[in-house]
Parts: sequence; C-alpha cells; structure tokens
Amino acid sequence: MNTMKLAIIIPDGAADEPCEVLGGKTPIAAANTPQGDAIAAAGLCGAANFVPAALPPGSDVAIMNLLGYDPVEYHTGRAALEAAAAGIELGPHDWAVRCNIVTIANQIMRSFTAGQIPTEEAAELLTSLAAFIDDSRIEFHPGVSYRNLMVYRGSEDEPAPFTDETRGTPPHDLTDKSVADDHPRGPGSDLLCELMSASERVFAGHEVNQRRLAAGGTPATNVWLWGLGRQPQLPPFTEKYGLRGAMITAVDLLRGLASLIGFARIDVPGATAYLDTDYAAKGRYAVEALNDFDLVCVHIEAPDEAGHEGDAAAKAEAIGRVDEHIVGPVWEALKSHGDYRILVTPDHPTPVRTKTHSRGDTPYAMCGTGIDRLGSPKWDETTAEAQIAAWRFDPGWKLMERFVGS
Repeated sequence: MNTMKLAIIIPDGAADEPCEVLGGKTPIAAANTPQGDAIAAAGLCGAANFVPAALPPGSDVAIMNLLGYDPVEYHTGRAALEAAAAGIELGPHDWAVRCNIVTIANQIMRSFTAGQIPTEEAAELLTSLAAFIDDSRIEFHPGVSYRNLMVYRGSEDEPAPFTDETRGTPPHDLTDKSVADDHPRGPGSDLLCELMSASERVFAGHEVNQRRLAAGGTPATNVWLWGLGRQPQLPPFTEKYGLRGAMITAVDLLRGLASLIGFARIDVPGATAYLDTDYAAKGRYAVEALNDFDLVCVHIEAPDEAGHEGDAAAKAEAIGRVDEHIVGPVWEALKSHGDYRILVTPDHPTPVRTKTHSRGDTPYAMCGTGIDRLGSPKWDETTAEAQIAAWRFDPGWKLMERFVGS
C-alpha cells in the first residue's frame, strides 16, 4: 500500500434534495460533472452516512468520520478543532467556543456572517469586546472574517462552568429564522448568554458599524457562541492507517483536524471558504502534493455556502467547478503515479430548501487499483441509493478502512 497514491476530494455539503429550480434534480445531478461520473463508471457510486444520530450534523462530526475516526469515540466539540488550527493550546481544564460575528434584527438571524465581515473589522470588534469584559479567564481570538474563537481558561481549583451537556445552536442553522429559542443552554449557558448580550452593547454604535452603515453595508450586531469543545485525543493517521497525508482547505476546522491527526497543511493562495475560491489553484497544489504524500485531501467549502444561502444554481455551479478544476486534474495526475485510488464525496447534505446541515446518506464516487468496477451510470444521490448494501457505509468511518485497505 505504501507505493499507492490516494486522493480524497470533499465538496462540502454538496449532497441535497431534488430542487424544483433545477428541474427536479439535485445540485450534484444538475451539475456538469463528467469527471465524477467517469470515476463512478470506472469504479462505483455508493452511499455513506457520516453523521451519527447521537451527534449534530456539522462538518466537524462528518469530516472526522469521513477521515476514518469514529466521532462517537473522538469528537469533543467543533471549536477545539479550530483552536488547533490557530495554534491555540488548550489545557485539561480549558474550553474553546466558536464565536461567530452575526447580524440579528428583531430576533431574526439576518446574516450568520455579518455580511461576510472583513477579518480586520472583526478583529476590531473583538478587541473592544475583550476590553469591555476584562476577565483573564476569557480570551477572544480573531480568526478569518466572521469565524472567530473564544477560549475559557479553567483550572483544577476553578473549573469552567461548561460540561458536555452545554449546547449552542450553529448560527448557519438559523438563517432567516427566529433565534428566540436557540440561545445557549445547559451548564454555563448563563455566562454565554451574558457575553452575547455584552457584545450587543459593545457593537452598537461601534466605529466599525458606523463605517459599515455609511458604506451601505450590513452591521455586526453581536457575537453568537456555540460549538464548545475540549482538546480531543486523536491517534495519528500514520499510526492508524499507515499513510502520510496532506490537507488542502481554507477552513480552520479542517486545518485543525489535519493538525491533530498529523496531516501536513497546505495553504493555497487565492483559496477562500466561499464561492469565490480559486478552484484551479487548489487543483494545482493537490497535483503537486501527490509527489510528496501518500494521501492528499482537498476540501472545498463553496457548495456548503451556496446551500446555506439557499442558492441551488450557485451550488450546482460550484460542484461543476470542483469537478473541472480539481477532480479532473487530480485524477489525471494520479494515473501517472501508477497504482492509485480516488474518492469524491460530500461530508453531509446541506439542502438549499432548509439552508442548514442535515443527516443522511451522501453519494460518493470511487475508483482505482483494487476497487470493484461496478460501472455506475452517474455520481449522484439516485445512483447511490440504488447501490448494493456492500457499498453503503454506516457508520461512515468504515469507508476509509475500505478506501485505504486491500
């Protein structure tokens, strides 16, 4: 297996339901995906469920599962993975908390990104909030755009008030919905709600919002706290599967997970976590990485973002661009290395109808050395549903065992 090259392409949230605006097709089925379809024809199109019923349907759970780690055993919370990406060390009593900067009006989540707020403005707001809170146990760590972190430093004598029962709702699940019943709940939730209320007072009238409003932009009304987690203990991928891996992504969650399992992290200029990402650059960097690593994983956030925005056409377009600029070049490069395997799979559905993550099977296309050639007609949800039971994986982490195994 050491002489074989492997690649995994993850169009995040690409799985979906049939959409009326796409002629009753899902975005994957409606997209122009000749490469994904050819992989299914050369191997197979199967189904995998990467979100266990006991855990929330997010990429933290789903991609941990996809990469071969049972989240029921290893998952401790989303924010801890993002802390690892930022190089933030968490002690045994510390908790990381995801800290979105959002726009809420009349108790409605108008934008879970505060209008894609620039990183510099987000940092200004968080600096002001930290000064207002003035508590050495609470740290705010600016990230990229609306994606930021809060860390609560606990100790043996003064432990954090949170437990595994503390819950927060992902703000992207609340787009255009009331937030009245979705504030943090469980142990320590009073503190989280107090901090969110404090941010509302700090942000109101802030210079950043004055500038944004003057420019006709979306104001940032407050932080939204969710995704609490402690440092997870994940065995290295080389120890678990015997392969040296690399991750290409523009999302901190994936960068952190890569760091924790010992993957190299490859940053690509022009790669974003949005629809404007440089797909071709990601493809080029992945092709180059195949020279140095056994397994290269490329993650693309764009389809998920289109799903959250309820834009079926944009989602289908993003999937098509992944197929053209990433799947195609990577598959062609793999063939030049001799024995190879390639896997193209979403991590979870993000239906444009609901604008939020959901559970359920996702369709994958896989082919290469030692993979059964079933000659599936297409890579899409309908084909996956019709596949034989031997190629449906639930729990999803078993797909990695099959992908890298004999």
